[in-house]
Amino acid sequence: MKAQDNEISPTAPGATASVRRKAARPLPVEPATPFLPDLCSSQSVFLLVLVAELLALLLTISASSGLQHFNWDKLALISVQVQWIVVFSAIALCRLRFWLGRQSHVRAGCVSYALVLVVTLVLCIAGQWIIYGASGLAFVGDQEFSFDGWLLLNSMVIAAILSGILLRYLYLQQQLRNQQQAEMQSRIQALQSRIRPHFLFNSMNSIASLISTDPNTAERVVEDLSELFRASLAEPTLIPLQRELELCKHYLDIEQLRLGRRLQLDWQIGTYNPQLKIPSLMLQPLVENAIFHGIEPLPKGGIITVKVSQNDKQLSIVISNPYLLVKKNQRNGEQAQRHNRMALDNIRRRLTAHFGTAARLSSSAENGLFTTYIFCPLTL
Repeated sequence: MKAQDNEISPTAPGATASVRRKAARPLPVEPATPFLPDLCSSQSVFLLVLVAELLALLLTISASSGLQHFNWDKLALISVQVQWIVVFSAIALCRLRFWLGRQSHVRAGCVSYALVLVVTLVLCIAGQWIIYGASGLAFVGDQEFSFDGWLLLNSMVIAAILSGILLRYLYLQQQLRNQQQAEMQSRIQALQSRIRPHFLFNSMNSIASLISTDPNTAERVVEDLSELFRASLAEPTLIPLQRELELCKHYLDIEQLRLGRRLQLDWQIGTYNPQLKIPSLMLQPLVENAIFHGIEPLPKGGIITVKVSQNDKQLSIVISNPYLLVKKNQRNGEQAQRHNRMALDNIRRRLTAHFGTAARLSSSAENGLFTTYIFCPLTL
């Protein structure tokens, strides 16, 4: 074909089904960077309630002129008012979290600050109404309700000072988290970029050998290779396990054409949630190592076994392959082991970057069988 794949119109008569599928895929929308932390999470709500209660205790001690004249009734009133202000402000900021992330920092900061002050003003006025009615004055004929302007001003000044400090702290905390995530994303990209050249050369050789003898199969191999490169060039992220297994099968289909009967596959896929997510292109380097270090050196080839299972706590993936037990070419053997360890360390770092210490990767080599074990937390 003279025209490249991205130059073919999806509506053209000669367009293949795969081209139409590629053209129909929507472009990913880059999410907005959050301006503030997620204040709706259970941990954030707990910390906000705790800080609000400590603030109410501090205000009560200050209003009571010390612990000697501590007033529990006043603590109850101040606590209720402060808690409602904090909770409603957190809900409002949580709703606007990603909208704020799309604004400039100055505008987002001003909107957040003004929003907290508006919530404080409304709830302070409502609080005075509630206290007026609950005290029984509303049922006395000669009593007229009047706002306590000084009390309202005191509340607004306290809210202005404390909300400014707290919002500044939350902003800096989120910016630090954004920076850490950006650095982690860059590190994962650097680790994943080492995977990209590995499967290219063997695939291109297979395609070159098939073009003259079996052009239809060559076209299918090109489509398989394009799927792999699309995943490899995409942003490193978590993808559904089912998608990762499909990419792995695309790669093995290419290698199956090259190795023929020497490569045998044993897929032992148990029951699992197809939406479970793992790092993209995590299995492909493992089966590539299994072929390069295990199947290719063996004259008769061997079987690569891929086991996938899930329990209540984690997802387990086991990949095993035979390897050649020889003491000749010791230098080549040590070099191959070193490359294998580098690939395993690469994947181990990617797992740690995504899941922390909750994910584990280990390997063993016994009686001519090399096995890699991966354990990941359940991530949907």
